[in-house]
This record gives sequence, structure tokens and C-alpha cells, in this order.
Amino acid sequence: MAKEKLAETAVNKIEKVFGEHKTYRRAHSRGTGYKAVFTANGEGKNWTVARHLREGTTKAVVRFSHSSPDPFWTDNLSPVKGMAVQFQLPDGQVMNSVGVTSPIFFSRTPEVFTEMLDIAKSFKKGKPRLRDLIKLFIKYPESRAAIRIIRKMQSPASFATGLYHSIHAFYLVNGTGQRIPVKFQWHPEAGVESLNPVEAASVKKGDFEKELEERVIRGETAFRLIAVIGDTDDPVDDPTKDWAEDRKKVELGRIVLTEKTDEAEGLLYDPTILAEGVECTDDPILHFRNPAYAISYMRREGEKQKES
Repeated sequence: MAKEKLAETAVNKIEKVFGEHKTYRRAHSRGTGYKAVFTANGEGKNWTVARHLREGTTKAVVRFSHSSPDPFWTDNLSPVKGMAVQFQLPDGQVMNSVGVTSPIFFSRTPEVFTEMLDIAKSFKKGKPRLRDLIKLFIKYPESRAAIRIIRKMQSPASFATGLYHSIHAFYLVNGTGQRIPVKFQWHPEAGVESLNPVEAASVKKGDFEKELEERVIRGETAFRLIAVIGDTDDPVDDPTKDWAEDRKKVELGRIVLTEKTDEAEGLLYDPTILAEGVECTDDPILHFRNPAYAISYMRREGEKQKES
């Protein structure tokens, strides 16, 4: 119950800092959705019993989003973009994969995340003020790396040119029951491309959504799913720490966007909802997302019902 109460406190603080935007998600509020098809390349048979990562094709719904809890920010004020994938498995179950264009998160525990929201008021303008950064650095030294990355980060040039990281580590479970630590990445086939400051200044609200729709119509949008294999000493319970760049990378398959859909906006992309053969680690932030996402989902669904 304590975890649920803390999650409610965190969602309340997000609303207080960024405003209440009814019917929207409390984070990554504005986005756009597409139907997609994921095709496994067979390499997954060496790593997991998860059927959709081993062979065949699987339908999916993908939501791209801006990180801001405020849906009225312009696209360039949210340099971190999100890509949430819901695999729709043949037996009626689903598996979610949630990624962002930052490789690490800015807090190690739910308690620190919730407390940091009290200092985050200047994030309303997209990037924090220097004096607020100093406060964060002093009080939360483990968060320095992520905050530096986010402060310097430039937005991808398109939703289709972002490299999306799972941030959290997971386990792939193979046929012998061995649990292999991995982090997932979605690599854009269009190549990784970012906006420079001059280009970013000209971006208007909705430009990313329009540009992506044009790409999909042309049949140009696909990503490759990469499993980054963890080493013995790599932390699996701390999303503020990245793994070394030289870790083994295994390509598991390819996802192709096929057509736009409104279905994505109503889905709950809880990253702890997984398929057999993929398991959560003990990362406390990962498990905190379960009640936090549920609270956000219930609030916006209730608000939609009142408006209808």
C-alpha cells in the first residue's frame, strides 16, 4: 500500500508543477499512435522462450510522444521523446516495451523521484535553471549524469530518427531457465538524427506528428529491436547508470509502422506487463511505474467519461 500511496503523491505533484490537463496522460501527455508489425529474425531462439521474440510476426501498436506532462508545450521544449510499443500476442495477452531517447533516468528510487518534483518547477520551460540544477546536484549526486544529459540533449529531428532506450534492465529467460540481463533499444532504420539549436527554434507544436505521418504514408518508418547483453558487474536495479558501450548487442527483429490509429491513446503501456520469457529486474523505479501508470490511466479515463 505504501508504494501505491507514494505513486499517488508523485502524480499529484506532477499535476501541481505542470498543471492539470484533464483526459491527458500525466507524463508524455501528447503523442501519436500507429499500427505496426514486428517480425522476429530468429536470433531470439538463442536467448529467450518468448515466442514473439523467437519467430514469426506479431501485431503491435506504437505510441510516439513528447516527454512533457503539459500537452501545450511546443515540440522542441520536450527534447526527450518516447516510443511505447504494445505487442499484441496471439493468445490475447500483451507485452509492453517503453523507451525514451535518454539512456538513463534521473532518480534511483521512487522516494527520490517524488522529492525531486518539488525542485522541478523550472522544468516548466523545458530545461532547468542553473540554480535549480545546483540544488539537485548537491542533494542527489546520483542524478547528475542524467540531468547533464537531459540539459544538453537536442531533440531528434523526427520521431523516426530517435534512438529509444528502455532505461531499465530486464531478464530474458532461455529454455534452461537461465536469466540473462538485457536492456532494450529501438534503432531507427532512417538513422539517428538530431535537430541543431537553429532548427529546433523553428519547430512548432504538432510538427513532429505531421512529419511522422508523411513518412509512414511513404512507407519509410521502421526500427530494429536490439537487446544489449549485460555483463556480470552491470547494475540491473539502478536506472541512473548506463552500461558500457562495448556490451554485446543482439538484434532480435524489426518493427514496421503501417497506418495511423487512435487506439494507442487509450492503451496502458505499463512496462512491467511482460510475456513469458521476459522478466522484470528488482529496479525500484521500474516497479514504481506500475501503480503510477495505473493512477494516471484511471484519472484520465474517469475524466473522459465525465466529458462524454
